[in-house]
Amino acid sequence: MSERAAPFYCPYCGDEDLRPEEERQGAWLCTACRRVFAVTLVGLRLPGGVR
Repeated sequence: MSERAAPFYCPYCGDEDLRPEEERQGAWLCTACRRVFAVTLVGLRLPGGVR
């Protein structure tokens, strides 16, 4: 498993005080709005519409 990249801010409130969520792998806790979220890569879109 690879290391996770840390998000710079909460996608809901914009606050920057984020902490790794211990109960869920790859999830982050925003200490301002108390939301727990995960950022995942869906895929790449190449020129010409090929996936």
